[in-house]
Amino acid sequence: MKTMANEPLKVLAWVGAMVMTSGCMIKPYVLTDEDVRTRAANDLQMVSTLREPLSGPIDLYEAIARALKFNLDAKVKAMQAQLAHQQLNVAHYTLLPQLSANAGFDGRNSYSGGGAQSLVDGRPVLEPFTSSDKNVVSGNLALSWDVLDFGLSYVRAQQAADNVMIAEEERRRIAVRLVQDVRSAYWRAVSAERVLYRVKFLDESVNKALERAQQIVDKKLQTPLTPLNYRRDLLNIQREVQRLYRELSTARVQLASMMGLPPGTEYDLAVPQRASTVPVVDPDTGRMEEQALLLRAELRSLDYQKRINAKEARAVFLEMFPNLKLSVGGYYSSNSFFLYQNWLGYASQLSWNLLSAFRVPAKLKAVEAHRQVLDAQSLALTMTILTEVHVGALQFAQASQEYLNARSYHETQLAITDHTKNLWLTKSTNDLTFIRERVNDVLAEVRMDSAQSGVESAYATLMASLGEDAAPTGTDGQSVAALADELRKQRAPAVDTVSEPGRRLESHAIPLAN
Repeated sequence: MKTMANEPLKVLAWVGAMVMTSGCMIKPYVLTDEDVRTRAANDLQMVSTLREPLSGPIDLYEAIARALKFNLDAKVKAMQAQLAHQQLNVAHYTLLPQLSANAGFDGRNSYSGGGAQSLVDGRPVLEPFTSSDKNVVSGNLALSWDVLDFGLSYVRAQQAADNVMIAEEERRRIAVRLVQDVRSAYWRAVSAERVLYRVKFLDESVNKALERAQQIVDKKLQTPLTPLNYRRDLLNIQREVQRLYRELSTARVQLASMMGLPPGTEYDLAVPQRASTVPVVDPDTGRMEEQALLLRAELRSLDYQKRINAKEARAVFLEMFPNLKLSVGGYYSSNSFFLYQNWLGYASQLSWNLLSAFRVPAKLKAVEAHRQVLDAQSLALTMTILTEVHVGALQFAQASQEYLNARSYHETQLAITDHTKNLWLTKSTNDLTFIRERVNDVLAEVRMDSAQSGVESAYATLMASLGEDAAPTGTDGQSVAALADELRKQRAPAVDTVSEPGRRLESHAIPLAN
C-alpha cells in the first residue's frame, strides 16, 4: 500500500529531472558560413530588385518620387510609423474588459476523502467520507473588469496615439531631408552631364596646345619663358576644370542610391535646358522663422512628447486610487456530488495599495524633471532652427549672387572668345591665343554650371530648414509616374527671370600644327 502511494511521487520526480536535464542541454548556436551566405544572397536579391522599371530619362520630380517610394531609409521610417499604428490598435484592446474561458480536468488514483473529530473528547464523529469524484471535468466563462486598469489603459492609449504622430513627424522629417539631398544630387548630376563633352574637348585641346607650345620651345621660335608661361596657364585651367568636374561626377551614383536603384543600374537623366531663371525666395526672414517654427517636424515631435509627459502625470494620480474589480461568469463541474453542476457566479473586490501614496511625490518629480528637459530641448532646438533659417537664407543669397557673377563672367568670356576668333580668322592673332581663350570659355561654362548647381542645393537646403512638406498627402499607393505628376504640380518653384546668357560659341576647327 505504501509502495503504491509512492509511485506518483517517483513519476513526478522523474519528469522533473528530465525537464531540468533538457534545459541544461541548450548550447550556443554559431552561425555557419552557409547561414551567412544565404542571408547575404537574400539581402542582395532584395536590394537588386527594381520595383518599377525605368521608362525613360529621369527628371527631377521622378527622381524625388522614386526616392520617396523606394529609398530604404525612408521605407524604414514608414515601417516604424506603421508599427506605431499597430501598437495603437493593441492599446485600444486593453480598454476592453477581460473575457476568459477556462476548461480543466482533475484526476487522481484514489478518492479524496476525510473525516471529522469532536473537539470535546476527540472521538470520530463521522466515518471517512468523500464529496468528489476521482475524475472531474470543469469549465467556466467569466467576464471581469478592472476599473483602475481601464483608466490607466485609457491614458496609455492616448500616449500611444501621440507616439503615432511622433512616428509620422519623424517620417516627414526624413522625407524632407531626402528631397533636399535628391534635389542637390540631381542638379549636380545634370551639371556633370552638361559639361562632360566640354571637359573632353578641353583635355584634347590642352594636350594639343601643350604639344604646340613644346614645338615652339624645341624650334626656338620664341623665348622659352613665353611658351612656359603659356603651358602653366593651360595646366592651371585644366586642373581647375577637372576639380570642378570631379566634385560633380559622384552625384550620379549618389542619386541612384537615393532613388533605391539597384547598384550598377544604368539610367539616363533628363537634362533640361540651361536655366535663365533662379528660384524666388521671400526675403522676409521673420516670415521664414514663423514658418519654420510652425512646420519643422522636430519641434512638432517635441510638442507630442510634452503631451505624453503631461498624460504621464495623470497616470501617476490615477495610481493613487483604490482598485475595484468586478466579475461575473458561468461555471460548470462534472462532480456528481454537487447539487448544482451549473451555476452563475459574480463578485466584486476592492483593493488599495496604501504604500503607493509614498511613491507619488517621487514620480511627480520625475515627470516634472522630464517636462523641464523637454522645455530645454525645445528652446535649444528653436534656436538651432532659427539659425538654420538665417544660414540657409544667407547661403541661398550668396549662391544666387555667385551664379549671377558666373553667368556674367561667362557672357564676358564668350564675347572675348568671339572677338579672338575674328582676330584669328583675319590672321591678327596666333593659334595659341585662340586656343587659350576657348579653354577659358570651357572653364567659364563649367563654373557657371557648378554655380547653378550650388543655387539649387542652397534652395533645397533653405526649403528643408523651413519644414516644407516633401510630398502631397494620400499618395502612398500611387505609382511613380502619378506621384511625379503630383510633385510637379505642387513643387514647381516660382522663378525670377533674368536675361539669357550669351550664345554658346559654336565649334570651329582650329589648326594646331603647321
